[in-house]
Amino acid sequence: MIKLNFCLRRLPSLSSAEFQTYWLEKHAPLVREYAKALRIIRYVQTHYLAETGLQASLDARGPIIEPYDGIAQLWWANVDDILTAGTTPEGRAAGRALLTDERNFIDLPNSPIFFAQEHVIVG
Repeated sequence: MIKLNFCLRRLPSLSSAEFQTYWLEKHAPLVREYAKALRIIRYVQTHYLAETGLQASLDARGPIIEPYDGIAQLWWANVDDILTAGTTPEGRAAGRALLTDERNFIDLPNSPIFFAQEHVIVG
């Protein structure tokens, strides 16, 4: 399995709550709609949790960069599925539609993205 990790930062004009609501209620249905065209087999949103009781565990690790507002994770069976999806008219249209919507709530230049292969250690 190949996994894309997208470390999201919200647009400065949005509050954390506005960002999370848009991402979950507006963008997620688009990903669901286009998943087949893009050959995505799993999509997970991980939303930042601002829980003051958990701050000590973060502070113990020393100074860190500002936390991301969330992480989007998408899975494909293999690299060929990713590449093939980008060659079809439906896949290209889906990719354009998702990128257009991402510009409504994601600070794209400050939101790194990378592909990875998982190695499950526990679970």
